[in-house]
Amino acid sequence: MITDTFDNSSPAIINPVVKPDAVGVDACIITFSYEIEQQVAQRYASGEIASLWCATGRTPVYLIEKNGKRFAFYKTYVGAPITTGLIEDATMELKCAKFILFGGAGCLDKAIAHGRVMVPTEAYRDEGTSYHYAPASDYITVPNAHVVAAFMRRNGIPYVLGKTWTTDSFYRETQNNFEKRKAEGCISVEMECAGVQAMCAFRGLALYAFFTGGDLLDAPEWDERGKNYRTGGQHDVGHFDIALALADFVTGR
Repeated sequence: MITDTFDNSSPAIINPVVKPDAVGVDACIITFSYEIEQQVAQRYASGEIASLWCATGRTPVYLIEKNGKRFAFYKTYVGAPITTGLIEDATMELKCAKFILFGGAGCLDKAIAHGRVMVPTEAYRDEGTSYHYAPASDYITVPNAHVVAAFMRRNGIPYVLGKTWTTDSFYRETQNNFEKRKAEGCISVEMECAGVQAMCAFRGLALYAFFTGGDLLDAPEWDERGKNYRTGGQHDVGHFDIALALADFVTGR
């Protein structure tokens, strides 16, 4: 069964190994938005410092410099397996132990998350990747949630803390499962957090995650919320500004 997949008693067949010419950075920022990637490449980046490769093609890694610090940035793909795998790859190309992950997520509670950044405290493991990195459990804790929340408070950014539901299949977010997760305190649904957090804990990396509201599930009918996706939605480059300031904050600790 998938819940029996975690194995720390035998060696992995393939292991990520830091390359001799790996580039040192203070933190790495990861998004899912192709529009934010374009804006960052044009307005913030001082060049490319690495490439991540898989069958879907090349993922460029950009360098951003702020306050005397060096940050890497790249766009990942949707889903826990590829997002987790690319971070594993990034640890070979970069000397880096802190990762900022941000992107859109479905909102499960219209009363508390509207207009606020969602900071995950725990992730429900309704996916497969995390079971290869951590013993089976319903939830995995996101230990740096309090750090992200402290940053939001210091900068006056409206936010809400809560659990998140990580799923592999957005077309199978059924009404019954939505009600169960909401009753347990989940305020968002996305596809990566549980897997990425499990991998980071396994590898000794620090993850700092936040989500912005995308579609709304807590409504009589599904609300796509797609009309103003460039202003306030997951493609709003303003959320990269938050991520960059958060990277500066956590590397100053």
